[in-house]
Amino acid sequence: SAQAPRLHLQSVGKHRPPYSRELEMKTTLQELLIYIIFLTDLCICKFINDYFSHIYYENLLLGVAQIRQLKVRNNTCSVYPYFRIFLKDCYHEYRSASEDKSEFGLKNGSAWNYSPASSLAPWHWGFIGLYSSGGYIFTLPKSKNESIQKLAYLRKNDWLTRGTRVVFVDFSMYNANINLFCVVRLVVEFPATGGALPSWQFYSVKLLRYITYYDYFLASCEVIFCLFVFTFIIQELIKLKKMKTEYFKSAWNWLDMLLPTNLLSLLMENLLSNAYAYPDFYFLAYWQIRYNNMIAVNVFFAWIKIFKYISFNKTMTQLSSTLSRCAKDIIGFAIMFFIIFFAYAQLGYLVFGSQVDEFSTFQNCIFTQFRIVLGDFNFATIEKANRILGPIYFITFVFFVFFVLLNMFLAIINDTYSEVKADFAVIPSQEFEITDLIRQSYNKALVKLRLKKSKMEDVYPAGSMKRSDHTQADFSFSLTFSNSFESTYLTSKYNPVSEKQFEREREKNWLGLSFLCYKGATPKSTEVVLCN
Repeated sequence: SAQAPRLHLQSVGKHRPPYSRELEMKTTLQELLIYIIFLTDLCICKFINDYFSHIYYENLLLGVAQIRQLKVRNNTCSVYPYFRIFLKDCYHEYRSASEDKSEFGLKNGSAWNYSPASSLAPWHWGFIGLYSSGGYIFTLPKSKNESIQKLAYLRKNDWLTRGTRVVFVDFSMYNANINLFCVVRLVVEFPATGGALPSWQFYSVKLLRYITYYDYFLASCEVIFCLFVFTFIIQELIKLKKMKTEYFKSAWNWLDMLLPTNLLSLLMENLLSNAYAYPDFYFLAYWQIRYNNMIAVNVFFAWIKIFKYISFNKTMTQLSSTLSRCAKDIIGFAIMFFIIFFAYAQLGYLVFGSQVDEFSTFQNCIFTQFRIVLGDFNFATIEKANRILGPIYFITFVFFVFFVLLNMFLAIINDTYSEVKADFAVIPSQEFEITDLIRQSYNKALVKLRLKKSKMEDVYPAGSMKRSDHTQADFSFSLTFSNSFESTYLTSKYNPVSEKQFEREREKNWLGLSFLCYKGATPKSTEVVLCN
């Protein structure tokens, strides 16, 4: 047997303890599947009854494991004429158009007959291909011995062929202690170049949402959120009806349209009706992950929308004005930047693609160059691949992209910010400071609660003699000039004005103060000094 030489070599070498859980390299797919699913650490220990299996004593195995493969047809690629006498078969890399769906082998059962995929079943994006959700499928029994026998039976009848391009091993577990499902997918891809590329996916998702009291509290929050979204949609529709085409000219309105999204509801009923069948939890986990991603994007845009409400602040107004004013310059610069950037990416792909993993694909080249800009790159790898072009590529890329183009980008933003800041210095911003809004709301609340006197009560104390309507009108007029002086005085501290504007404001304020002193109204502390 294949195991005899290996056991003999283990006994000859260094002494090992009689019981070891060390994972060893396996040479056949049968041994690989057995050790993937039935490792000593992950053995199915039946300690409750014969109908439920547990992994690590805490994780319930849901149903059984499923194994699926996808194949390509023969002669899906062309062989060079001079080699056709040596090579009669040709199996191309996996494509949906070249997928083999015909019967093969024993031609009985789902293991030998193609099972089509449902329309909503997600495809798998592997290292070297995008694979459909159909294929040749069989399930493993719950017993380890029966599973070994079934794998040996399939191996004996050549279930795996030269046309096999990928094998999936899927199973699911549930941990009641933390109310989480773990959906496991183990993948082995067989590229057209030969060899095997293993990979895996572990999805830990919460599919049973409402169990504890805290879950029901979250449910109430979700109801409130749904009501808010419903109200928000109605408001946006009313705004769209009033503004019509003008509604779409604002970037904030486009952001508002992205926020309300449709929620996905997934049902799990009847999935566990047969404990000896494979429950497709991967379908649920996949769409649950997509749903979580959708929520993440919505939360991101909700945070971005905060900029709309903090534009009352002078600093934030300057920043937003800077970005909007230099948008055209940045777009023009971005075109020039990406022309040079993609040129270097193409150069790196052609020179280092066959030797350096970071440049193996054009997409990897793009991400690698972003890493070079951030300083996260191993220069020795490209130097080893090409001692002449490697250093030249690295030095010229850093010089032109990092030292020249990025500094041009910063110069555009700095120059625009200086212009905006100068404009705000000459022309005072009419935006209402949010701090002023909060201060006024706070003062009004204190006045209504009788915790603070209003300006009228400060000038006319309680019990004082009544003034005529003419006197009160004069006071109101003078108080308006007083408030205008205070507003101009506070604003001038933060927004410098031109000389003409300053002279005009000063004359207006002196006129108001003179009128105030002439009428004999009680001035404030600052006005007493000016009147005297």
